[in-house]
Amino acid sequence: MTKKAICFTAGKLAELGKENIPDELLSGKGLVYSSPATLAYNSPGAEGYGVKRAGLAVPESVMLIVAPGCCGRNTSLISNMPGYKNRFFYLEMNENDLVTGKHLARIPEAVTEIVEFLKDKTPRVVMICITCVDALLGTDMERVTRKAEEALRQKGFDKTRVRPCYMYALTREGRRPPMVHVRQTLYSLLEPMQKDPRTVNIIGNFAPLAEGELQRYLTRAGVTHIRQIGTSESYEDFLKMASANFNIVTDPEVRAAAEDMNANLNIPYIELTRVHGIDRIAKQYSAFAAATGIEIDDTEEREEAWEAVDALKERYPDLTFNIGESSNCDPFELATSLVRYGFKVDEIYATLSPERFVYIKNLARLSPDTKVYCNMEPTMIYYDMSGSKADITIGKDAGYYCPDIPNIAWNTDIKPFGYQGVRDLMNSIASKLEEGRA
Repeated sequence: MTKKAICFTAGKLAELGKENIPDELLSGKGLVYSSPATLAYNSPGAEGYGVKRAGLAVPESVMLIVAPGCCGRNTSLISNMPGYKNRFFYLEMNENDLVTGKHLARIPEAVTEIVEFLKDKTPRVVMICITCVDALLGTDMERVTRKAEEALRQKGFDKTRVRPCYMYALTREGRRPPMVHVRQTLYSLLEPMQKDPRTVNIIGNFAPLAEGELQRYLTRAGVTHIRQIGTSESYEDFLKMASANFNIVTDPEVRAAAEDMNANLNIPYIELTRVHGIDRIAKQYSAFAAATGIEIDDTEEREEAWEAVDALKERYPDLTFNIGESSNCDPFELATSLVRYGFKVDEIYATLSPERFVYIKNLARLSPDTKVYCNMEPTMIYYDMSGSKADITIGKDAGYYCPDIPNIAWNTDIKPFGYQGVRDLMNSIASKLEEGRA
């Protein structure tokens, strides 16, 4: 039997249809291969914002990790990062706990011990992070966190909140995946507050959104406070997000939290997706302006974005890409945008979902021979880059698969957005290719 990584062309996938995506491209349909992308996606201790780092996005918060030793060990990587010292604590589960669930009775005591230890700088939030073990045990974490808060009140710590944080890889394909749930948990800490018509929240990312035209448009329209969880300097500052007039949602994974904030805090929301198609960015801003009554003149920024695209196209007219998902983009959207600009996309490494299928249909029309691989498919262990036609790769995973091809990781914590994101990407590609010529 030939050992070869399984892939499908965009044309073939479009022919099969959204309801018949091959099992090899769906992460929940078989064995999972821990490629670089899946390590970053699944492992909360990996680089980027996994569940553990995300759970500590709120200032003055700490985390109790309740897990077997093997699940908590990788957190040491985060503990050494700036801003995370003395914020992780552990309650190790032994073999008896795995069978009986006796560890649950120790959690309130552990939470109290942590807060007492930190009484000189009392945490405002204790996040209890649990793993797939408790998912299999059917642990009621809402009840556990209530018990922990009761134990804190008995010790006089009335202002410290306790919330659950689910590190459940088993729920990745479910209705509330871990990164959706953790966003709901963080914003559930907000309490009703008098509205400020000149305050807007940008929600979706854990680090601040890159400074760019969106903030300028809001400021020109009279918005005086643009609040983000990543720019909150204190817990009280974070709570002021409840005063916003509306939310701007920049990531689909925060949509459920935005719905909660609309229902519980009377904060409506508008979605602005991070995309790389200049025409689509323009349409988004136009719709945003119409919905909010804000006047937006994006002529200058739109022209600058086109200039960056045209400059790269003039310099490298036949440029071909391989694109991964360990990057600040939807790889299928980015591939579609690059092909529309006149570039070529040879290979994509990403998990396909029905929501992304609209891009597959467009790629099938514009670039039917583009190949799609799934990072989590076990046959990726046999991937061979020798047949790739790419001149450059985008994404840390694409760089791993194709080590001999120039790569830009494009995966910083601070996310690029809008026209500025397009300009920065084009300029980064040009700079990397110029390095190779030097």
